[in-house]
Amino acid sequence: MTYGHIDIIRRAAQMFDEVIVVVASNPDKKRHFSAQQRLGFLKEAIYDIPNVSVDVWDGLTADYARQKKALAIVRGLRAMTDFENEFQLALTNKKLYPDGDTVFLTTKLDYLYMSSSMVRQLAAFGGDTCEFVPPCVCAAFNAEKKKN
Repeated sequence: MTYGHIDIIRRAAQMFDEVIVVVASNPDKKRHFSAQQRLGFLKEAIYDIPNVSVDVWDGLTADYARQKKALAIVRGLRAMTDFENEFQLALTNKKLYPDGDTVFLTTKLDYLYMSSSMVRQLAAFGGDTCEFVPPCVCAAFNAEKKKN
């Protein structure tokens, strides 16, 4: 979870009455922290946003959205390279859950270059991640550095 994610969450919370941030599994992504750890980080990072809650889901996003009767799935876009994959995902979700729509929020320029993959690589080489992630995540990375 990066400051870019937090920015998208805060902006979505201004647009919708209720926002549920879902910590989901994605077999194509290598995660540094477990789903439960990421859930804890999220809760701590967004505690001050009253209309946002967090949940863990191990399945299709469209199925979760259907279960919650969600009107929209919010996705963040950094660059055109994100768009093709996100567009395909949005079309698939629409097919699986016709009552939901995907809303794309573009990142602020401050976070354009930032990705969770970049942060994981930085951490793997012992770099300082604190500029890119909330304090709770930075502390977890730093605790791991001290162990090694």
